[in-house]
Amino acid sequence: MNRSGKIRFLPIILALLFISIASGCASTQPKDTFDNNDQLEPVNRVSFNFNETLDQYILKPIAEPYAKYTPPIYRAGITNFFDNLTYLNVVLNSFLQGKFGQGLSDATRFIVNSTLGIGGLNDIATPMGLEKHDEDLGQTLAVWGVGQGSYLVIPLSGPNTVRNTPDMVTSTVLNPFWYISNAILWPVSALNLINTRANLLEATNLRDEAAIEPYTFTREAFLQQRKYLIYDGNPPLEGYDDIFDDAEDGVSDSDTLSIE
Repeated sequence: MNRSGKIRFLPIILALLFISIASGCASTQPKDTFDNNDQLEPVNRVSFNFNETLDQYILKPIAEPYAKYTPPIYRAGITNFFDNLTYLNVVLNSFLQGKFGQGLSDATRFIVNSTLGIGGLNDIATPMGLEKHDEDLGQTLAVWGVGQGSYLVIPLSGPNTVRNTPDMVTSTVLNPFWYISNAILWPVSALNLINTRANLLEATNLRDEAAIEPYTFTREAFLQQRKYLIYDGNPPLEGYDDIFDDAEDGVSDSDTLSIE
């Protein structure tokens, strides 16, 4: 394998290494008996502070003028393009979860938007009745009965859990842009990062203005959103605490899937 090939697969190798280490750290208790789903909180806070510093001094100062001066129609097209690039991962996990009708619809949606939608810049599929879904390997593993494990904050990435981390690999290898030249890959990836951060400006500004500690707010919001996705938008009401509740309450693993 040449040098560029080794560099390209380095993030996957690092992700697998991180998964192994995190899984080992989180295996001190049975997967279904976590009283506190943030077992790695000291390490997570270090990663969180690192990410926040990076965002404060680099990402946000770039994203704010980008959001201000880029016409909304262009930003919408860019968002559609990158959403479509990652949609093969949705297709695969729809099938892996046994949602075969949805999987066929998702595959059709990807083909339609990739062709008639000019590489995904235009979302042609939604007006045609092909609904957009949000599936990933973390949700698939939950359906298969894999426990959530500890909450994680990954440097340069953000909130996650042990169960969700393998999706970092599948979402990467199923992204068509991963296989193009590095000369194109890195600028396109940078655009995706800036555009994504711009789309989150309102949410993060709301978080920063709220009378709650940012780390706790982010953790609780992320875990509740994951629960919402796993249950396809219909999570059980019992144990579904508001994100403004006590920081130590959280969403326990025993309150997630009954099949876990």
